[in-house]
Amino acid sequence: MASTFVYKADLVRGRQWAEVFRREAPQIDFRLWPDIGDPARVHYLAAWEPPNDLADRFPQLKLLFSSGAGVDQFDLFALPRELPVVRMIEPGITRGMVEYVTHAVLDLHRDMPAYRRAQQRGAWSPLPVRTAAERRVGVLGLGSLGQAVLTQLAAFGFDCAGWSRSRRVVDGVRVLAGTDELGEFLARSDILVCLLPLTDETRGFLNAALLQRLPRGAALVHVGRGPQLIAADLLSALDAGQLTEAVLDVTDPEPLPPAHALWSHPHVRITPHIASMTQPVSAARAVIDNLRRFERGEPLVGLVDRQRGY
Repeated sequence: MASTFVYKADLVRGRQWAEVFRREAPQIDFRLWPDIGDPARVHYLAAWEPPNDLADRFPQLKLLFSSGAGVDQFDLFALPRELPVVRMIEPGITRGMVEYVTHAVLDLHRDMPAYRRAQQRGAWSPLPVRTAAERRVGVLGLGSLGQAVLTQLAAFGFDCAGWSRSRRVVDGVRVLAGTDELGEFLARSDILVCLLPLTDETRGFLNAALLQRLPRGAALVHVGRGPQLIAADLLSALDAGQLTEAVLDVTDPEPLPPAHALWSHPHVRITPHIASMTQPVSAARAVIDNLRRFERGEPLVGLVDRQRGY
């Protein structure tokens, strides 16, 4: 009897998943929520937000997949303890994030925000041009996205460094780790990119004290999660000249209220959480690959450590 895979997220993307499963994993009974078939046959679930009664609804569930790159939308400790949780790692997410961050860093590096403001004033105001090697870029978070971003930025010649809570190795990039090395990392980050996962430890991480440790005149590219940034602290740092520019793809809340000060600040650029999105075809293939790994008893790509929250 075939195992059932249930997809509970965006219906349009789900239909694309269904086509991939039909072609490449026809032995699996793929279903779109709320059409779940026999609950006792549901072994796999992909969801942005799983149902509250997960254990009772699907007593034979073997794997829970997040339909996105993060799992902060899950209450991990409310899920069955023995249930493996897998976050989405797929090429489309990575390519999208690399494109967005590279564009933002190059835009800041070449002073494009200042030129846009000058154009609005009708001012022809050339600024000194610095080489990429003279610009220090720091990436907070060294998961698969952070490492891919650093590899691309290093290829442009930027002086790159990465930081994570635990020690990592990234070829050709200086890596710092832990609380003891955070200050050194921040002090050499002219452009700071946040790609941290949202956990209890990273909530409010981008605050006044941290921003003050950056070089004066630094810039921020925030593509992690909205609650990691204290908006009032960012606005104060911008108004004081401690930071010169900020590019925000995530905010708290999302969307921001229409009257929020971030919308109208001349040194802030906001995009609506579009830096990187799961691409349905490559995401479905990544999940099928993980299902095959699971059947063979091999390690899963993106398996979540519940104690760390990612």
